[in-house]
Amino acid sequence: MNSRNYYITRLLLIHAATRETMKTTRRSDRTGFTLVEIMIVVAIIGLLAAIAIPNFIKARATSQANGCIANLRQLDGAITAWALENGKSNGDPIGGISSVSNYLKLNSQSTVPGCPASGTYNTHNVGDTPQVDCTLSAGTPPHVIN
Repeated sequence: MNSRNYYITRLLLIHAATRETMKTTRRSDRTGFTLVEIMIVVAIIGLLAAIAIPNFIKARATSQANGCIANLRQLDGAITAWALENGKSNGDPIGGISSVSNYLKLNSQSTVPGCPASGTYNTHNVGDTPQVDCTLSAGTPPHVIN
């Protein structure tokens, strides 16, 4: 083999090795996520949402029921105070929530508290159990005074 062929062969080998190195370098320089990686992340987020949303809805309903029960207790106490001060006896009708509003600690808008779950309050007779109830008393969770 003459020296010229040797150098040409050597040059071709170096060129091939350099090209191979450049190909692997180019591939490793690529950044970003593959489709499979993105699909896995979306699946994990969907799974977490499927677990969290029903628990959030249940916690919201329980919170609204607890707020309603607190309002019912406040209204029941106001009805009792109103009945004592006005000499009412068991079985006497209550003139509605507005008649006992002077016995409530009202908010800044001076409005009687309402059910957080958009129920309405109904009054019964003095001494009844309960003297006031919510239209959502049969809901889940129930809006009733224990």
